[in-house]
Amino acid sequence: MEHVTILMAFAFAAVVAGAMLVVPSLIAPRRLTPVKAQPFESGKDPIEITQGRLAVKFSTVAIFFILIDIELLFIWPWAMLYRKLGWFGFAEMLVFLGILMLGFLYIWQKGGLEWE
Repeated sequence: MEHVTILMAFAFAAVVAGAMLVVPSLIAPRRLTPVKAQPFESGKDPIEITQGRLAVKFSTVAIFFILIDIELLFIWPWAMLYRKLGWFGFAEMLVFLGILMLGFLYIWQKGGLEWE
């Protein structure tokens, strides 16, 4: 019974991944204007013509939010089972948080946390 559940989970994941690859090509705009084809980062009005690209600082802030999402994604299941995992689970979570702290230190070093 357990093998069937695992196979169903993988099948569901495959269907979702396939849909994420196929559906955008079906609903994507066909006729692109030069303004629509130009890449813009978040926070810029795509109608006005920009003088240049956004600063790298925007990317570091985006990485910061991604790190927070990843941290919460892995800490939640760990918090549900931390008593069953014991000291090994605690040590593994410390290693995980240490790796994430490297990302936070990188963002801090690049000045992504300074709001001017």
